[in-house]
Amino acid sequence: MIMTAITISRQLGSLGDEVGQAVAGRLNFGLVSREVINQAASRAHAPEVALATIDDLGLLDIRPSQKDRRAYQQAVKKVMQELAEAGKIVIIGRAGQVILKDHPNVLHVKVIAPAELRAERLALQQEISIESARAQIEASDNARRNYLRRYYRVRWDDPDLYDLIVNTTRLDPEEAACLICQALSQCVQVEQ
Repeated sequence: MIMTAITISRQLGSLGDEVGQAVAGRLNFGLVSREVINQAASRAHAPEVALATIDDLGLLDIRPSQKDRRAYQQAVKKVMQELAEAGKIVIIGRAGQVILKDHPNVLHVKVIAPAELRAERLALQQEISIESARAQIEASDNARRNYLRRYYRVRWDDPDLYDLIVNTTRLDPEEAACLICQALSQCVQVEQ
């Protein structure tokens, strides 16, 4: 079996996006995140669902219909399955760990860090107060938790959803990417 795709779930401020970019670069894989949303919204003819999904903090207060949500979910699933089948791809976010859980060629990774460290990183990155960063971290965690519970009926912190959980407290994105690439090579040979 050839493992040809990686899903990366991450917490806001955990450096998950940077880790995903580093993994894709090391393996010469493609990288997708919001593109999945855009493709799915286009296929489902439901752009407001995409906006609601991108709006992790709920600031836009968009409430798409149940019909549009179902069409969007089916489109996201189809896009992700196509990406995984094509291979050599890193998929960041959008419940890839759930949608592709039964796909035999996918490694599922979660990137985490303690909330206070994530808030410090976010405050520095966005040049905002630590209090504002903490509020964003809490709102993002709640939105991600609710998204997975509402749409997929799973707990976002369920370790069984992942093959590998990487804590970036002491690792920079390149070091975390190295661990993920090592895990991938230990699982199976990556087709070059």
